[in-house]
Amino acid sequence: MGALVVAYGVAGLVGGAFALNRGWSPPEAGVRVWVEDNGIHTSIIVPVAAEGVDWRDLVQPQDLRDPRFAGHSHLSIGWGDRGFYVGTPTWGELNPKTVLRAAVGSEDTVMHVGHLAEPVEEASVRSVLLRPEEYRRLAGFIRASFAVGPDGRAGSVPGYGRSDAFYAAHGRYSAIRTCNSWTGEALRHAGVRMGAWTPFSATVMAWLR
Repeated sequence: MGALVVAYGVAGLVGGAFALNRGWSPPEAGVRVWVEDNGIHTSIIVPVAAEGVDWRDLVQPQDLRDPRFAGHSHLSIGWGDRGFYVGTPTWGELNPKTVLRAAVGSEDTVMHVGHLAEPVEEASVRSVLLRPEEYRRLAGFIRASFAVGPDGRAGSVPGYGRSDAFYAAHGRYSAIRTCNSWTGEALRHAGVRMGAWTPFSATVMAWLR
């Protein structure tokens, strides 16, 4: 088991070191998004409304314990296994059984959406400037991950606190496609230079220095 974990870690680092979209460079002006890392999960921070993309039809105040937070200007959006994501906000809550179940694979996935003010760049929050068309591609990828019903909404449940919520999602979570792999996929889809496989938060953030 230990050797398998080591092999997986090495494979992840190798995949994260090989870049796709190598020719990409940020524009002089555009839409600024951020990637945040809490040590386990990465998520993408987007403006509530920009370049014709408005998230308020999908993410609404009544989804929150405190609807006032919906007045913030930005959203933090991530994808992952329901059990792992909901039950493991930090390393302190890490449960080996949850990790093993998620690694085997799960169709029960969620989107985690937090409402926040425009972030300030720091070690755990990196900004990425996108061209309008790149941002729209990114937004399209993120939207397609929500499991939207006939009413145009994804079912929601309260999040960790007063300003976030979980929503039903599409996609299968596994050791190959983790929450951080999803973040890397989203950025590659937009056209951003990013590692070919990003199973760990470090393999995402290393490209955003």
